Amino acid sequence: MKNITGLLVLILLMISNICIAQQGNNRKSEATANEVDLLSNGPKLELSHTQVIPIKDTKTGRNYELYLKLPENYSEDSGKKYPVIYYTDAMWHIEILSSSTEYMLEDVILVGISWQIDINEDLKKEAGDHVSRYRDYSISKSNNTEYQTKYQFGQASTHLDFISNDVIRYIDNNYRTDTDSRTYFGYSLSGEFGSYILLTKPETFDNYIIGRPSIKNEVPLLSELNTAFGSFESTDRNTSLNANVFIAHGSLEKEAAEPIDSFIDILNSRRDDGLSLQKEVIEGDHSSAFPMTAVRSIAWLSKALDHKSSSKSDISFFNFPQLNRAYIKSTPEDKKDGLIVNELGANGENKDMIVQFAKEMAEGKLGRFDSFLIGHKGKLVFESYYSRGRINLPHPQASATKTYTALLLGRAIQLGYLTMDDLDKPLISFFKGLDQAKFVKGIEKVTLHQALTSRTGIRLSEEEREVIKENPGLIKGQSQVQFLLEHSAPITEEAQVFKYGDSVELIMQVIESVVPGSAKDFIKNELLGKVGITNYNWKTAPSGLPESGWRSSLTSRYMAKLGSLILNKGKWNNEQLIPEAYIAKASHRHHYTDKDVEVHYGGKDVSNQGYGYFIWNADLKHGNKSYYAFSAQGGYGLFIIFIQELDLMVVFTATDNDTNYLQLTAERILPAFIQ
Repeated sequence: MKNITGLLVLILLMISNICIAQQGNNRKSEATANEVDLLSNGPKLELSHTQVIPIKDTKTGRNYELYLKLPENYSEDSGKKYPVIYYTDAMWHIEILSSSTEYMLEDVILVGISWQIDINEDLKKEAGDHVSRYRDYSISKSNNTEYQTKYQFGQASTHLDFISNDVIRYIDNNYRTDTDSRTYFGYSLSGEFGSYILLTKPETFDNYIIGRPSIKNEVPLLSELNTAFGSFESTDRNTSLNANVFIAHGSLEKEAAEPIDSFIDILNSRRDDGLSLQKEVIEGDHSSAFPMTAVRSIAWLSKALDHKSSSKSDISFFNFPQLNRAYIKSTPEDKKDGLIVNELGANGENKDMIVQFAKEMAEGKLGRFDSFLIGHKGKLVFESYYSRGRINLPHPQASATKTYTALLLGRAIQLGYLTMDDLDKPLISFFKGLDQAKFVKGIEKVTLHQALTSRTGIRLSEEEREVIKENPGLIKGQSQVQFLLEHSAPITEEAQVFKYGDSVELIMQVIESVVPGSAKDFIKNELLGKVGITNYNWKTAPSGLPESGWRSSLTSRYMAKLGSLILNKGKWNNEQLIPEAYIAKASHRHHYTDKDVEVHYGGKDVSNQGYGYFIWNADLKHGNKSYYAFSAQGGYGLFIIFIQELDLMVVFTATDNDTNYLQLTAERILPAFIQ
């Protein structure tokens, strides 16, 4: 990959030379003065590594050309398949896309689609070589009869058929293409064409780069197309657009902003899990914003084509482009990050069974997964990424954060700020300066152990919760403890039953009270930092302390690190970070959550759900034997699952709350490791 400085120099040169055809306020202005003919007096195309291939629209008989650029190493590996970027307005876009991909995305095939080359000569002389774009890229007819007759606006559907049936088919039949990774690039009127494709035949491409779409008068039609496509249903993958979309416009294009925002609102209103959308406003006007639009969009596209991402991505997880092709490795990458890797199967595991399971994940047959990793006998033996999962992109952890909070308390015990005996002491004994006279009756019966097992009995009424929402200052710092213990219903034996999420924030308050410095620094330096976790996010709660029950983000490999710490009984690199006795207590089934209900995320082979220290547990059955499993769990598919008897750890990340992850573990993973 070339030095990025060279690309920046190229952009500066191109900004002063590139002139983009602009769509006026109506179809008449498009066809006359506002379009600049770049080709009338120019030379024929001559670019290194680029082939010009004639192609005919088999339905209309119109003739076009394809400008094909293959990767430099295309001939070296006969088995490798390549993503393809298709772009219209080819003569205007070829240079910047060729340069951008060479610097940022080398291993792609570029396919430029020309304007019609056998167009009426008089029409070409009047409007320019690009005249066919008015017909091919526009999605509606002109109200002006004269101009409609001359330029035949509104034939986007016909041109899309040509691209689908002739262009893509030709490229796929003659070159080694990755059919799971097609990208469309269009700007201005060809951006409008991209918007049309997205809402009519989204499966044509996996990624859409839509630069300043000329949709000022087309928003109502785009809304109709969206309605016709149908709403998204999470249980039916076929209702999703399943696309990554990049939309941009120039900062000086004030008239373009409103319709583009309306189009984005149409897409966002779908609440489509399969749709990833990134909007950028590029400094400049319609012409000068183009080069940077191309560069930024190619940088964005690189995120959709690679299982690695920038460690400091400026895109939120849920807007991150979805991975075009799943990354599945039975010998994980050795990143020298403290995780020891090995090949799946080296210890007799059934490799084929796990690989087949992963392929079914990739095909969307089992749910919407983001990653799936396996650790066995102290080594990472399998690693895979799908959808928004990336090797170095932190994934929201949801309630798995509760387990990490429990680990944090164990670290405080290891360092001597607490003792194992303290687990059975009253919770209020860890706080100083509170007005205990105002505490509700029975609060002295609540122990640290009960808080860790979600059985404190502390309950706030809905009215009290509303008071907190309206007056967040009431729970700043240790005032949160005072408020909870003062306004709870009285603590009774009957009230001290399992209630998920019960008073988890009090554990973070205990940590804040007993460790030197702050709980935030303790997380960074004494837990995550000790196992080499640096790229993470741990949000701040309304109390001002770190969140204790949710809103942390870790990469899947970091989840595997914490999992290895647990499976290795609190040791990391031969250093005891958490007492072995604490790990045993935390992973123990202290009580059943409810024997009479179906296990959440379970199935026919999962039973006896229980709870430890913010750690779930259950029995997983295979054949005639059951295996005790405990797990960190977060909503929508965040799991670190442990089966100590098999020295096995499974990591899932996902965005699907309807998948039975524990049942899949029992049914599809356990058999591969039972010998």
